[in-house]
Amino acid sequence: MQKERIVLMSSQPSISFASVFASSRLRGSFLIFAVCLALGCKQKQTVESSAAGPVKITLQLNWQPEPEFGGFYAAQQTGAFTQHGLDVSVVAGNSGTPTVQMIGAGSVDFGIVSADELVVARARGNRVVALLAVYQSCPQGIMTHAARGFKTIGDVFAQPGTLAIDSGLPYSDFLKNKYGFDKLKIVPSPGGDVTVFLKQPDFSQQCFITSEPLMAKKQGGDPQTFLVADAGYNPYTTVLATRDEYAKEHPDLVRAMTDACREGWLAYLQNASPTNQAMHALNPGMDEQTFADAAAAQQPLIQTPGVDLGTMTADRWKTLISQLMELKAIDTPISPQECFVDLSTQK
Repeated sequence: MQKERIVLMSSQPSISFASVFASSRLRGSFLIFAVCLALGCKQKQTVESSAAGPVKITLQLNWQPEPEFGGFYAAQQTGAFTQHGLDVSVVAGNSGTPTVQMIGAGSVDFGIVSADELVVARARGNRVVALLAVYQSCPQGIMTHAARGFKTIGDVFAQPGTLAIDSGLPYSDFLKNKYGFDKLKIVPSPGGDVTVFLKQPDFSQQCFITSEPLMAKKQGGDPQTFLVADAGYNPYTTVLATRDEYAKEHPDLVRAMTDACREGWLAYLQNASPTNQAMHALNPGMDEQTFADAAAAQQPLIQTPGVDLGTMTADRWKTLISQLMELKAIDTPISPQECFVDLSTQK
């Protein structure tokens, strides 16, 4: 299992979050009427089906079928896509899938990205725009051993030891700037492998909290995980995106796609089991218990009290842009309002 899919190289794909933007997965299904009540929907946005049937759409993921994408698969299972006039193919990705470039080039109309790679892409001329953010709290973390007795993420950097992390990524640079790596031996991330972690008591590594920690615990380890978000770097993650031109030319289709995905996520969060079974059939390398555990682990990162599922704010984007400027990931600031489409104001 890999993690870390971030592709911030020359406007390139995203692999990173623990090795490959990897890690996570989700669920379920319930009546659209109930979903609309939960969302406060005033009216269902659908797309007029052509004589040939629903509009065919491709949704490109940046990793394999896992709980972090559960809501998108649930939208297929529950019929949310169909009810919005869409025929959506959800295409799995891998550690090198360049979703940002694919969206910008028009080879796919919708894809999954992270907020920081989207900002970097826009700063480099790739006009990709966010529609819905699944994770309100980024699942990127640092996994260490509970036996070391650390209380905060800062403790990881205050004590000697080894840290496996992909250098050069925004969150890595953020941690280095804030805490310093002077007391640590820095080595490359092992991807999703926890073998070295299990053998070395002073070894810590980057992770998605929905992945490596579950693997380590399952193999008898004592993982303790600290979210990078707790240190102050918290980009939206598992972000549904399209390109500016497409959003302007097909506003009804974009709204229908966004609404259907939100309904799928609400269904998955309500009951992950049916969708987990479907994803397990597509990704048998992850066992069913891990699907369930990952789905449970990610739920508090997705559902935030007082925040409607998937919504974004200009303030969050402004903070992220400022951080990326400070980290020199981008050279010039961009407008926060340009980074996302606020469909909640476009009834």
